[in-house]
Amino acid sequence: MTDQMSAGHDDLVEAAAPPVGVGAAHEGYDPRLTNEDLAPLREQTWSSYNFFAFWMSDVHSVGGYITAGSLFALGLAAWQVLVALLVGIAIVYVLCNLVARPSQATGTPYPVVCRSAFGVLGANVPAIIRGLIAVAWYGIQTYLASASLVIVALKLWPGLAPYADDATGFTGLSLVGWVAFAVMWVLQALVFWKGMEAIRRFIDFCGPAVYVVMFLLAGYLVWRAGGFSAIDLNLSENVIGGWAVLPVMATAVALVVSYFSGPMLNYGDFSRYGKSFRAVKKGNVLGLPVNFLVFALLVVVTAAATRPVFGELIDDPVETVARLDSTTAVVLGALTFMIATIGINIVANFVSPAFDFSNVAPQRISWRTGGMIAAVGSVLLTPWNLYSSPEVIHYTLDTLGAFIGPLYGVLIADYFLVRRRRIDVDALYTLAPDGRYFFRGGYNPVAIGATAVGAVGAMLLVLLGSSDAAAFSWFVGAGLAFVVHLVVSRRAAVTA
Repeated sequence: MTDQMSAGHDDLVEAAAPPVGVGAAHEGYDPRLTNEDLAPLREQTWSSYNFFAFWMSDVHSVGGYITAGSLFALGLAAWQVLVALLVGIAIVYVLCNLVARPSQATGTPYPVVCRSAFGVLGANVPAIIRGLIAVAWYGIQTYLASASLVIVALKLWPGLAPYADDATGFTGLSLVGWVAFAVMWVLQALVFWKGMEAIRRFIDFCGPAVYVVMFLLAGYLVWRAGGFSAIDLNLSENVIGGWAVLPVMATAVALVVSYFSGPMLNYGDFSRYGKSFRAVKKGNVLGLPVNFLVFALLVVVTAAATRPVFGELIDDPVETVARLDSTTAVVLGALTFMIATIGINIVANFVSPAFDFSNVAPQRISWRTGGMIAAVGSVLLTPWNLYSSPEVIHYTLDTLGAFIGPLYGVLIADYFLVRRRRIDVDALYTLAPDGRYFFRGGYNPVAIGATAVGAVGAMLLVLLGSSDAAAFSWFVGAGLAFVVHLVVSRRAAVTA
């Protein structure tokens, strides 16, 4: 074995030789564990701008706007919501850098990196869990994007209004809603089918495009309101005062982390393409703390301006755009939000389950086939019922966070503390009984057990705790899994 130092940090990556061709499977790898999409990359080409654009698309989605706006329902003043958003995104920034490191060092996606912790076959456990969660998010974001299309359709063809009533459809979605959802579903599938390079170009466009619309929308609403002096930033009906606001702000911070927990865990699927870890970190700085500060200010100002302009607080940008007088403005605004949401949906919730499901049976399920499995599953979840109100939004985030957190905790504990940032890349692709990551029949019971402990503990909090306590499900799940995996792994190493 030759020790190869990953550029930009001291992670030790062991490999006999780099794979031949970009994404091509190594000749010595077991075909049951690899295909051209799962094999380590020979060339990593993404720059810091590509990661910046990734986060712009992620942050600027309709789902991100609605989630941020829903924090006002907790009883927070505007400045408190802003602080909670910034603290939450700072935590996300740190956690993203951690999860990005092993994939960038090895050039492999998340399910392959997980083989070092869960075993070469046991990695299917986190892959399937993450894949199912991504399916849920994919459906939610597709629905939110389709809502923009409904707005455009009704503005252009008012005669469709009777068919936009939920009573005309089924499973809680109107006939027009179903058609819009189907259109979004197909458009996203077409972009995904073009491959990762087309996806990269698409997200490079989406993030900046929605920024232009958000600035124009905020400026227009402030002008309509009569200037900043006419805007009251206390948007909550009953603002909590005194020290009692601190636990509520902590809840808001936890909800922000839960919202980004999916893209955060999935980030290794994209950091693997980074030219260097320095490029990844620079893109994260620009895309998270810096970009999110501007986004948070836009959310607060735009939401605050809707009250004097429309007579009520509106936290949905699609609904805000729909209230505008100009048909052209409504159409352009709604289409831009729709495109931006498609961008994040593809990168965060289509690409990752594609890798996950492909990892289960690499020779039978290609990356594209895995993505289509996720797309079909997203329809069956009726996602419009998972994001119908602030209360439902928070419950959805809490539940998803309860299962995402343990997967994160195990990966970070294993890579940084158990293995001390050393990965034998070749061993990730072999089923030989003496392989470093074969463990007991290909499964590591320690990692799987730690994941189960974390998930059960987090779900008990969601089901039995208060709504405020449930917001910390991600942290509880991640913390429990992290500690259990670390302690048991080290004890096993000592007694071995």
